[in-house]
This record gives sequence, structure tokens and C-alpha cells, in this order.
Amino acid sequence: MRAVAALAACTALVAGCGNDTAPDRGYPELGKALGSLSRGLDEACAETDTPESCAEDLDTLAAPTERAFTQVLEHKLLDAGAVEAMDELDRARELRVTAAREARARQDPRDPALAHAVAAEKRAYQRLLTELERLRTAPPPGDGTDSVRRPRS
Repeated sequence: MRAVAALAACTALVAGCGNDTAPDRGYPELGKALGSLSRGLDEACAETDTPESCAEDLDTLAAPTERAFTQVLEHKLLDAGAVEAMDELDRARELRVTAAREARARQDPRDPALAHAVAAEKRAYQRLLTELERLRTAPPPGDGTDSVRRPRS
């Protein structure tokens, strides 16, 4: 009887001795943020939209993108691929904003340069989603509490 009680006590201790600071490997909040971003990207830029209205749709993706990136940072999942994808998105957004300003100045909501910039930004969003989903589904080795590594310049 004592052996059974001792075994039960040891099992309870071992079960309770996990690393309480380790993140949930399912990363449910990150999954929700990525789902929201994915839905927003899917709903943005309907076939009948002008590049100008599509650009406005893309502006609505800033908040879900920030939420997803915050989750990646909180779980210390950031890697060079995600940083590169975020940098690519930032560059694409800057180009799209510039193209939108120029299209407004010319009063041309169907400006081809704006259409190209919008398409490039959508591709950058898709790449970022792919990178963040990769991080969510394939967490780094270890317990997930290692420091974040930045790519070398």
C-alpha cells in the first residue's frame, strides 16, 4: 500500500514539475491572430474593386498583423525568415502608399502602378502569413524560452 501511495505521489510531483514558463505548444492566441489576418486578406480586394479601394482594404490588415507579430514575440518564436517577411511587407506597404498618393494626385483610382503595388503588398502579406504559420506549427527546439535571435546584417 505504501508503494502505491509513494508511486502516486511521485507521479503527481513529476506531472507538476514541468516548466511553467513554457508556452502552450498549440499557440492558440497566435492561431486566432493568424486566422483573423488570413480572413482579412481573403476578404480584401474583391475582383470588382479598384486598386484604390483595395489599398484601403489592405490598410485594415495593420491591426491583425500587429496582433500576430506581438504573439510571435511573446512566444519568442521570431526567426530570420519572419523578420525578412515583415521587412518585405513594410517595403511593399511603403511602395503602395507612395503609389496611392501619386494615383490620387492624378485622380486615377485604376492606376496601373497602384495596381502593381497593391498586388505586391498582397503577396508580401501572404508570405508573412506563411512564415508566421510555419513558426506556430514548428516551434523551435528546446522549451521555447531561448532568447530571440536577430539576423546578421
